[in-house]
Amino acid sequence: MQAWAEDQGIKGSMVTFVADPAAELTKALDMEMTHEGPPSVGIIGRCKRFAFHAVDGEIKTVRVSEGPDDPAGDSDPSASLAEGMLEAIKAE
Repeated sequence: MQAWAEDQGIKGSMVTFVADPAAELTKALDMEMTHEGPPSVGIIGRCKRFAFHAVDGEIKTVRVSEGPDDPAGDSDPSASLAEGMLEAIKAE
């Protein structure tokens, strides 16, 4: 994760990359992909593409990028990207 943060130029910033190799956080947040999807891409058990806004430990907004035929949100990740999150935060 440190190498990825360095590659993305966020090392030392307010952004923190967190690994979840056993999917404990993914499951606790109920963000595990369960869509059967194409077996070749290994969707089952992966984390959904999501973002949340929390203030003082309280989650205010959760946005998930997924669709009926796009469980990974690859076609339209806009809900969980910065612009989509900023819009959601303004609407809180």
